[in-house]
Amino acid sequence: MIEIRGLKKDFASRRGTVHAVNGVDLSIPTGKIVGLVGESGSGKTTVGRMLLRLVEPTAGAIEVDGTNIVGLPAKAMVLYRKRLQMIFQDPYSSLNPRMRISESISEGLALYARAEGRVSEDTCEALLEQVGLSAEHAGRYPHEFSGGQRQRVGIARALASSPDLVVADEPVSALDVSVQAQILELLIGLKKRRSLTMLFISHDLEVVEYISDEVVIMYLGKVMECGPTKDVYARPLHPYTRALLSSTPIPIPGQAKRRPSLVGEIPSPLALPSGCVFRTRCRYADDACARAVPDFRDFGSERKIACIRAEEIENDTAHETPVAGALAWK
Repeated sequence: MIEIRGLKKDFASRRGTVHAVNGVDLSIPTGKIVGLVGESGSGKTTVGRMLLRLVEPTAGAIEVDGTNIVGLPAKAMVLYRKRLQMIFQDPYSSLNPRMRISESISEGLALYARAEGRVSEDTCEALLEQVGLSAEHAGRYPHEFSGGQRQRVGIARALASSPDLVVADEPVSALDVSVQAQILELLIGLKKRRSLTMLFISHDLEVVEYISDEVVIMYLGKVMECGPTKDVYARPLHPYTRALLSSTPIPIPGQAKRRPSLVGEIPSPLALPSGCVFRTRCRYADDACARAVPDFRDFGSERKIACIRAEEIENDTAHETPVAGALAWK
């Protein structure tokens, strides 16, 4: 459904140019949940906001069913804004505290479906029921709900326009673990019932493993690796993916961690390292990594990777094997 090619976003600051996203290629297949994961500062949220044109790209293309929406005028974007919606990280600040829940949801209905009166009320109540709330919640204000309930309202509002794609930006990071599981199950159920396509943005590797069909690993504005979630977690190929997974706590008593874990801080996007941006933290890096920017290339039938030493690293079995299905222990 979505093809992103060469996507870039630079922000001007007093200290220079911030290269937040630096040439991202990404595909989101119809009916799939694609997890976008990486450390803070890797550019995940910026990619999601550019996909919805909430942030204008500096360069690149975003194709929705073959149509490049970058640069489309506001009038032409109305159709795509109806099809592309977002679930925000903070369920409280994303809702107007002065508006009843029914008003927050009906606002989108009125804009996209031109629904009025009883039609809006009926549809609003149906949406609330789909996300595990009831019709009696429609007349309440955001402060009367728990965090998990407010996020359910945010999901209902995103579904009001019957979108084809939902960008979920850290939708469970502000919730308790038990509530996280409920919201994740809700999103999986909605994906199946409504044939939703979803870009799920998170820094939590366990959550991404649990919910996503495919995973994309980002680092400092670039995609390092992507592929089916089960394959990537079972056999990580990029040094950054291996380091990320090795940094995840192992929920098995007595199970010791093995090297390598992720060390050091992510470099500033104001001054990107030459060559491979991960080389300053990579135990496999050599002089060639400083000279050459690795191509994002096919590696097998379903995997892609950006590493000039991928074949050599693949044969190195002295890395920690991540524990699959780690979320289950929660």
